[in-house]
Amino acid sequence: MRYTHAEIREMLSAQGGALEELFQRAARVKAEGVGNSVYLRGLIEYSNICRKNCLYCGIRSGNVSCVRYTLSDDAVLGAVRQAYEQGYGSVVLQGGENISETHISAVERLVREIARLSNGTLGVTLSFGEQSLDTYRRWRDAGAHRYLLRIESSDRELYGRIHPQDSLHSYDARVQALHDLRASGYQVGTGVMIGLPFQTLDHLAADLLFMQEMDIDMCGMGPYVVSKNTPLEVYAGELMSEQKRFLLTLRMIAVLRLMMPDINIAATTALQAIDPEGRLKAIRCGANVVMPNLTPEEVRGNYTLYNNKPLSLDSQILEAGVGYRERGDSLHYRRRVGQYVKKTDMTVKKITLIAGNPEIKV
Repeated sequence: MRYTHAEIREMLSAQGGALEELFQRAARVKAEGVGNSVYLRGLIEYSNICRKNCLYCGIRSGNVSCVRYTLSDDAVLGAVRQAYEQGYGSVVLQGGENISETHISAVERLVREIARLSNGTLGVTLSFGEQSLDTYRRWRDAGAHRYLLRIESSDRELYGRIHPQDSLHSYDARVQALHDLRASGYQVGTGVMIGLPFQTLDHLAADLLFMQEMDIDMCGMGPYVVSKNTPLEVYAGELMSEQKRFLLTLRMIAVLRLMMPDINIAATTALQAIDPEGRLKAIRCGANVVMPNLTPEEVRGNYTLYNNKPLSLDSQILEAGVGYRERGDSLHYRRRVGQYVKKTDMTVKKITLIAGNPEIKV
């Protein structure tokens, strides 16, 4: 669906009955576009070593209080085995931006091992920041299917205000990386933070139009949650309340679902950091992916992108129509590359909470 900037801004401002109608419309569009299954992506936080110094991030290179780690192959594959045995359809390998050959080769090796361990059945999503086109292709050839690279803000000026002003943090390089991922054959995902310092509704409306224009296959976006030991922490007192950021994120999810009915949209952990039912509420108004954290417990606390990061999956989500052993590839991607999608591909194995009650009360 195509909307104007003004129409999107109006929906992002919805209150009361208009807000309930927005969420209900998004639930209906999701059911028609991708079905009501919730796809599980087992999240493995491989390393918190990062060359970037982004002003909002807890694992920024300048944070000297962050205890750095990289998981062993055995630790990663143990988490993968756990995901496979529990019926997950996919895993996500996530980490800081590292362009060393040691890192690149390790990820390539792990992707091949995941395919071997799961007999090629597990989907693999990667999220390791900006890499070269050659690296993207190596990882894709090894068996990775999806890549998430968040733009964080599609506005060039705002992007500059939340990143250091140097050649390592380039808006143009980030956009080019998204194009390189598309050229490498990935299902491409991006997303933004919502409620940043200096951010306006006009920025957010433009972000949604950017994602539609980029023709993304999946999206992961969430409320900005302040992280300790970051430069943006000084603006904490000037932000809209966490609850307003939370509700604005639900609006963003709902509007994006109306704009792009067949993409995958994640209910991110940042929502859960604000509201105990955050991910569940996101599912009810348009999201269809959750990423339970499978990172070994002994290092989870060191991968702290923001404060109060949740480490567990709400049991209610498991009752909300989970598609076990379903890879959950983006239907948008499959249509974009010309693969025929049968109606049976959207069959829901189990529908309880969401389909029975698409309304959301917040």
